[in-house]
Amino acid sequence: MNNQATMEKLREMRLHGMLRSFRETFSTGMQEKFTLDEMVAHLVDAEWDERYNRKLDTLLKNASFRYQASIEEIDYKPSRKIDRNMMLRFSTSDWVQKGESIIISGSTGTGKSFLACALGHQACARRYHVGYYNCMKLFSQLKYHKADGTYFKAMSKIKKQDLIILDDFGLKPFNADSRLMLLEMIEDRHGSKSIIISSQIPSEKWFDVIGDATIADAICDRLLHTSHKINIKGESMRKEKANNSGRILPPGE
Repeated sequence: MNNQATMEKLREMRLHGMLRSFRETFSTGMQEKFTLDEMVAHLVDAEWDERYNRKLDTLLKNASFRYQASIEEIDYKPSRKIDRNMMLRFSTSDWVQKGESIIISGSTGTGKSFLACALGHQACARRYHVGYYNCMKLFSQLKYHKADGTYFKAMSKIKKQDLIILDDFGLKPFNADSRLMLLEMIEDRHGSKSIIISSQIPSEKWFDVIGDATIADAICDRLLHTSHKINIKGESMRKEKANNSGRILPPGE
């Protein structure tokens, strides 16, 4: 069997990684440097890498992260008080496998959303399904889903994610519908699937933001006592970058 026939079969079987590696290896004459078992391993590795990268691209696209962030880009400046060892432990994403959650708090612009996206990106790299949601947009969208009869489908999609990120939690007080939706979401995931909550509202004020004492107690009991906590300190990263670049910030940024 000639090489062209082999490549045609690889193409028909959709073994694109093997096909690309086979073609490159023989076109450069590198096949002479491989033993038979090394050649097989080389082709299998190429196919594995190809499928992993396609899977990762799909996971990242579906996650719809606010930032294309990575663990390696985290700024550990002392004033931010981010525990590097803790982040290294989180980088394994074992906490996602265990269904654990993380609460990230800090003032406006300190990098909460970036950190949440970095952890989410790392979970995608470990082949977990992740969904990123801005809280205000999410509950507005769920309200429309209720109106057009697709609410259960939307909630089912959220429930299937291994990890969901609820960003900008508590910027707007919850109304009756949204706090019940939040409770349902938390209840669906409690003890089995992970959540990252990013908020500039201190957790001790969540009761006021959620509004209903009974529901707030149920939500906070499931989150605050069992989650890992990251409290980012320091000045606004956005202001710092703007000052370093000489850009004049508009009011309120």
